[in-house]
Amino acid sequence: MFIGAHVSIENGYIGAIEKLHAIGGNCLQMFSASPRGWKLEYPKFEKDYIETFKTKQKESGISSVYFHASYLVNLADPLQIGFMSKKQLVKELLIADMFGIQGSIVHTGSFKNENPNYLKLKANICYALERMSKDILFIIENTGNRKIGKTMEEIGYIIKLVKDKRLKVCLDTCHLHAAGYDISNKQSLDRFLKFFDKEIGMERLELWHVNDSKDEFGSLRDRHENIGKGTLGLKVFETLLNHPDTRNYPFITEVPGIDGNGPDKENITTLKELTANF
Repeated sequence: MFIGAHVSIENGYIGAIEKLHAIGGNCLQMFSASPRGWKLEYPKFEKDYIETFKTKQKESGISSVYFHASYLVNLADPLQIGFMSKKQLVKELLIADMFGIQGSIVHTGSFKNENPNYLKLKANICYALERMSKDILFIIENTGNRKIGKTMEEIGYIIKLVKDKRLKVCLDTCHLHAAGYDISNKQSLDRFLKFFDKEIGMERLELWHVNDSKDEFGSLRDRHENIGKGTLGLKVFETLLNHPDTRNYPFITEVPGIDGNGPDKENITTLKELTANF
């Protein structure tokens, strides 16, 4: 089973591998650079560093690694922000290819007026796809607020518009909860998965973000909470981790952590204890 976390890169990509291994995870998410600013130029990565990263990943038993794109990215913006967003994503996805990283998980952004310009969004996504490796994934994450990707219908529409097999989906439990999608028990999860398959297709699902929520169901607020300490509760995660149609996906947590320093061993252990076959 694949349970992991979003880990800081304060000690570099190799440091993130070591940190994840130390807290007991076996799948990793990290930023490619600081998410607080634009990064159109990255340092030159030496061959030895890349090979050491790959060796550490293998030795640590880490099955998969994903980047999470900067929160500044807005691919729906028709002006400078949209331009910067697509340029940064291209750089990030090229680095993913160097390191053998699966791809990047992206919040596609928001429309700035009441007339959504899906053609501009499509053009910016296609710009990145045209410049990245055929083996790297562009992963759209659902949102729990009023930004693009709140509904499965909207994500499905974007995927149908772009028509590229490298477009995948990351589902966040906190965001589903905030957007009013009930996955609180096996019956409701079954209904949701059937709906997801109809609107998007299960073959597009790449991974889950497993996060509890500080807010109520349908609130359109996506503040994450530690596993079992929020309004979702442990049953949601137990059901998800053991369901025959979901248990084989990577599960990555992005919680505040017991001490407020991000995902930790305690949250990873809680998830493991809920599984029947870890």
